[in-house]
Order: sequence, then structure tokens, then C-alpha cells
Amino acid sequence: MTITAPLDPPARLLMGPGPISAYPRVLRAMSAQLVGQYDPFMTATMRETQELYRRVWATRNDATLLVDGTARAGIEAALMSLIRPGDRVLVPVFGRFGHLLAEIAERALAEVHVVEVPWGQVVPTSLIEEAVARVKPAVLALVQGDTSTTMNQPLDEIGAICERHGALFYTDATASLGGNAFLADAWGIDAATAGLQKCLGGPSGSAPLTLSERAVSVIRSRSRVEAGIREDADASAADFVRTNYFDLGMILDYWGPRRLNHHTEATSMLYAARECAAVLLEEGREAVIERHRLAGAAMLAGVRGLGLGVFGDVAHRMNNVVAVEVPDGVPADAVREALLDDFGVEIGTSFGPLHGRVWRIGTMGYNARKDAVLVTLAALEAVLRRFGVAVAAGGGVEAAGDVFRAAVREEVLA
Repeated sequence: MTITAPLDPPARLLMGPGPISAYPRVLRAMSAQLVGQYDPFMTATMRETQELYRRVWATRNDATLLVDGTARAGIEAALMSLIRPGDRVLVPVFGRFGHLLAEIAERALAEVHVVEVPWGQVVPTSLIEEAVARVKPAVLALVQGDTSTTMNQPLDEIGAICERHGALFYTDATASLGGNAFLADAWGIDAATAGLQKCLGGPSGSAPLTLSERAVSVIRSRSRVEAGIREDADASAADFVRTNYFDLGMILDYWGPRRLNHHTEATSMLYAARECAAVLLEEGREAVIERHRLAGAAMLAGVRGLGLGVFGDVAHRMNNVVAVEVPDGVPADAVREALLDDFGVEIGTSFGPLHGRVWRIGTMGYNARKDAVLVTLAALEAVLRRFGVAVAAGGGVEAAGDVFRAAVREEVLA
């Protein structure tokens, strides 16, 4: 009889654009005992997790919950539930994930309008305002941080523009939440979704989501409760949401006072999501953002200290990922493979027009820390030398170290 050995993944330092190495506390929580979906402990944990994520999102939205699935599940749930067939949807595109929002909106049978800028830039607010006034969309769908280009789109003025023109404002904060400023209420955001596997420091598989009262009103106007659990007083809209699993109306009922059965909550992922939020809030939301800013600034200085170029408008770069230009003649994927094989360090490639042209190096969640940055830079220097790149000896580690040391001095002086 063959006995299968226990699962034993290799040790990795995940320094790509996500997923990343999870906080140890999150991993421990995922091994906790399972309970039934209507156990009082489960219900209490769901309610607690909702309150924690209100603080993470900086919102008072009652409709703050998790969608069981990867970050894309949250995106699809939001867009499929908010967009009626034939609605006009405007998507400003500045990277791969803007194209994703446009595709999901198209699959929701929207009339999709796109404004696009070259990869490596963000979309000017003036261009978005002009397009909203011209298109008159029901929904504006906009990525905050697009890891394909590392750009961080300013959002602070967009909500007011949408309100003036009667549009709902949805944003995908998968790659940015927790490591960059995000103020759902102050910025007038109607719907936002994220994932755990970036700055929140957890595994992929749960999608935090928050909805304004305006967004909930649209979703409730499309309510349909499935047969078998429907009650006589339940509405059944003619233009009901054309997906069952991602119908936010039913998911709201599952998380709300009715606890109306929709699916079996992914218990271990609920635990993980709860711990991700708890870790962030215990350290302090602003402190975590500053830690991401510092680690990202050190990585940026480090790759420049090695003599490498950086892609895109650095002034609008996310705190948590940098796009490093691959030197001429260097096999990009072979370098990544050597880093993984010899040092156990993973960095990312990119997509579309940037594939093979840049490496994406992340500093997020648990890995937004000094030792992870310095180890990655030292390993990258060694591998680049092997491939014949003339890099400054110790230049990356020293430049990054200078950033960390300067931060310590500023803290002491403060």
C-alpha cells in the first residue's frame, strides 16, 4: 500500500505583485477548528469581521462583508449586481485590470465606454470628468492600484464627479487596500472590493467588499430570492441579477439579520480575513500604510542603486510594488527562475506590452519589512552578475539601507 506523504510546500519569500507570504497569525487562524455556518460563534465572527472591515475601508457602510472567492469574485459580484443590461458603464483604463473591469461589465451586458492612457501613467481627473459628462454612465468602474503597471490612480475627487452626474462609483482596490490611503466615505465611493493576498497579508480566497446606501438601493431593486427559501413577502424583480452565486442581494441577506441561506460560508477563509483586518488595525491603519511606503521607497532606491531603471510615472507608483526595467539582452524569465531556484525568492513578470520588459517586485503585507527588502536586493544582485550585468557591488542593499536608516533617524528626532 502506497502512503502519500504530508503536503510540504517549499520555503519561499514571495516578493512579487501578489500573492505574498501571509502573516503567521493569519496562517495559524486558518488551522482553527471549524464550526457550523449557523453556530453562534460563526455568526458572531461574521459580525465582528464586518465591523473590522468598516475600519479598514474607513466607512460606516452597514453593507460591509466578504464574498467567498478570490478578489475577482468580489469584482464580479459588485459589477454583476450593480449593472443592469443596457446600462452605460465607463471604465478608465491604465493597465491590465482596467481591461478586466471592462470585460466583466461587457459580460453583464452593459454598454461599455473606455477612456485609456498609455501604461505607466494614471488617468487625469479632468479626462475622467469629461468622459463622465459625455457618456453619462450608470456606473464608473475604476481600478485604484493596477499591479500590471504599478500605478496608483488618485480617487479623492472622483466620487464628487460621479455624484454630480448621477453615476455610481465602483473601485477595485485589490492591490492597494491596506498599503495605500483609502477612504471610502470621504471619497464618496459607492462600492469597493479587494482581496487578502496583497497588502492585507493573507491568502487568496476571500474578497472584502463595502457598499454605500446608494449601491444597496440599486441591488435591492433587483432582488430575487431563489425558490425553496423564498417567502411570500420577498420581492422578485423582473431585471434580477443574472448570477446566483454573485448576487449581492442574496449575499447581503446571508450576512444580515435574516441569515438567509445562500451558500456555506468558507469558514477558514473567514478566519483568515478576520485576522488580516485585526493585524492591520492592531498595528494601526496609518502605521501599516507608512510601513508599506517605507519598504517600497527602500526597494525603489535599492533597484536604482543597482543601476536599474524603473518603469512608469514614479510619482504615482503604489507604495507596495515597483516595476524594474529588464536590462537589454538579459533573459527576464531566466533571472526570475534563478532567483527562485537558488534563493527561494519570487518576483513577478508582467502582462501584455510589458511582458519580458519589466520585473515587478512587491513589498506588501508581512513582507513590507527591512530584512525581506535587503535579502531580495542581495539575491537580485548575485543573479544579475551571473547573467553578465555590471551592477554596483552592494549598491542595492546600501541604497535601501540608507532609506531605512534615515527613517529611524527621523523617528528619533520626532
